Amino acid sequence: MDLVPALKEPLEQPLKSVLGPATAKVMAEHLGLHTVGDLLHHYPRRYEERGQLTHLADLPMDEHVTVVAQVADARLHSFASAKAPRGKGQRLEVTITDGSGRLQLVFFGSGVHKPHKELLPGTRAMFSGKVSVFNRRLQLAHPAYELLRADTDESVETWAGALIPLYPATAKLESWKIGKAIQTVLPTAQEALDPLPDSLRDGRGLVSLPEALLKIHRPHTKADIADARARLKWDEAFVLQVALARRRHADAQLPAVPRVPAADGLLTSFDARLPFTLTEGQQKVSKEIFDDLATDHPMHRLLQGEVGSGKTLVALRAMLAVVDAGGQAAMLAPTEVLAQQHHRSVVEMMGELAEGGMLGGSERATKVVVLTGSMGTAARRQALLDLVTGEAGIVIGTHALIEDKVRFHDLGLVVVDEQHRFGVEQRDALRSKGKQPPHLLVMTATPIPRTVAMTVFGDLETSVLDQLPAGRSPIASHVVPAADKPHFLARAWERVREEVGNGHQAYVVCPRIGDDADEAADAKKAGRTKKKSPEDEAEKRPPLAVLDIAEQLAKGPLHGLGVEVLHGRMPPDDKDAVMRRFAAGDTDVLVATTVIEVGVNVPNATAMVIMDADRFGVSQLHQLRGRVGRGSAPGLCLLVSEMPEASAARRRLDAVAATLDGFELSRIDLEQRREGDVLGQAQSGARSSLRVLAVIEDEEVIAEAREEAARLVAADPELETLPGLRTALDALLDEEREQYLDKG
Repeated sequence: MDLVPALKEPLEQPLKSVLGPATAKVMAEHLGLHTVGDLLHHYPRRYEERGQLTHLADLPMDEHVTVVAQVADARLHSFASAKAPRGKGQRLEVTITDGSGRLQLVFFGSGVHKPHKELLPGTRAMFSGKVSVFNRRLQLAHPAYELLRADTDESVETWAGALIPLYPATAKLESWKIGKAIQTVLPTAQEALDPLPDSLRDGRGLVSLPEALLKIHRPHTKADIADARARLKWDEAFVLQVALARRRHADAQLPAVPRVPAADGLLTSFDARLPFTLTEGQQKVSKEIFDDLATDHPMHRLLQGEVGSGKTLVALRAMLAVVDAGGQAAMLAPTEVLAQQHHRSVVEMMGELAEGGMLGGSERATKVVVLTGSMGTAARRQALLDLVTGEAGIVIGTHALIEDKVRFHDLGLVVVDEQHRFGVEQRDALRSKGKQPPHLLVMTATPIPRTVAMTVFGDLETSVLDQLPAGRSPIASHVVPAADKPHFLARAWERVREEVGNGHQAYVVCPRIGDDADEAADAKKAGRTKKKSPEDEAEKRPPLAVLDIAEQLAKGPLHGLGVEVLHGRMPPDDKDAVMRRFAAGDTDVLVATTVIEVGVNVPNATAMVIMDADRFGVSQLHQLRGRVGRGSAPGLCLLVSEMPEASAARRRLDAVAATLDGFELSRIDLEQRREGDVLGQAQSGARSSLRVLAVIEDEEVIAEAREEAARLVAADPELETLPGLRTALDALLDEEREQYLDKG
């Protein structure tokens, strides 16, 4: 994938050579900005109009904000304090207004003198600080401010134009300081290389890149902002789609062994064993997969399906087809619990077809082995031997499959379960074990809106399973407001007892394991520092923990029932034993962390209580809820939260309770989070390149950019005619991304 050299980009100048080392250091440390280009692409979050005042009523709590407002009044108070016992302490209270709301500013001690002289009634300024509440009123304590005077040369020059840009800022770097730095580098924007082909730009009436950068930072009208954003959205969508199109193009050049199942082999025998017929969706998706497997270049397919839509069955049929065709299939699962669970359910579904080489096994049978890091030496040695000889047609395992010692006889298909749990390097390490590149099927139970699939998984073709198999029961979901109505929580435990009384089982999910010292040590070992969420800070209490809750339930509301715990720090054999007992119906209630989030299948479990539900994301709650209602009895999911009714966290829970449609929830989830969270995670942890492109709202731009990119790359895969585009690709593909996109 060698490319023509990129043009030298003037925007690559380091900021320290333009702004000086001190400012550049703060920019790098607090905003991750290192070059002139980084700074020019740090776009305003919003704009204030000179003649208009900010809407103070909507300010978010605990966030760093910048507002433009007018001083209504200012009062200096003297008071006695430990430091000033004779009443010499001073506090300046300034009230600012936007015509609809008021906000109090407060300055103390020696910090009152300058604002006391400058912030006179009628003065207009930009104020920047963290919003807090004091005596039930919003306030900014010791805000930084910048007066907006039209009479000084500097102000006129710095804040030229009728619109004042407000930048994403930090306590160490206020919006106007960023604005001044941008003023310094803005002339360089004239030399920015344009990544878009002229024909594409002209055909859509898009302004040039230098003009877009000028208009986004120094607009004179709202039309300027709209022109700039329309253009910059195209840059982001197009450059990313070109990167993905080049990856698809390179993959299509790779050779692969076509895998066509034997006419009357293992797959036919397996289908004959099934006690039900496949849903229409399963048949359609299976056909798409089989068509891909029959080609002589590697399949790259994403299989997304609702929780419980039968993805594992579709994947197993693909694996059997490959075994039929003389190859082997490997399934990579993110946890040992899930690998063991998949192994059990595959062996159960296949029956004597999984007993290759054993007495009682069918003549068409193969061997299904499991490989995890905690296996005993003898079992591990046998599994490795079965793989290298080809005795085992199917292997299901964790990261242990990736180790160098693991050799295959003829690896034909890799199935990756829950893609978002794996780094790209791990996926590729397994794929490199085939004689030729094996086919790849990536599965996810996290529904992904079409635009995200095009943006994040743009190198994969997508199949969607959105039908639930017959016999699945509906799940009723309710929010339990534990703080407002404690008797609701008592009723939740009664409902769990009722379900158990009817012969069923229940899960209780908590965000934490317990035993903080151990958890902090774990986090340290993994190189993480434990961050507190805003909810933790707001409530000043730690999240509820498995070990504490299990003890409370066993002694209290669930006394007399069989209660067990399951969490990620237990030894693997213990985890497996707990899951076996729960699956066999020997345990009534399983108190667990999110280790049960994916793949755990116990049809007799009908109820789930999620403690501190507001601490989980929307998609995660949907995943967890999918563990109940897997049999013929209806499922019940209770979302327990102490957050107040008006909070964003409660609105999120209400949304989950209101719909079982995972795709609808994934849209809500995405709208509530920054796009970068979604893309950053999926793109191998790299910082998101999306600043103005919104993957939900800009569906049309992304779809068009994908088509244009495919057309361009088909005609000129090396981008020989477009060095400006090559430069933009280089900027997008930092080292991590380069690996992500260049590996097959």
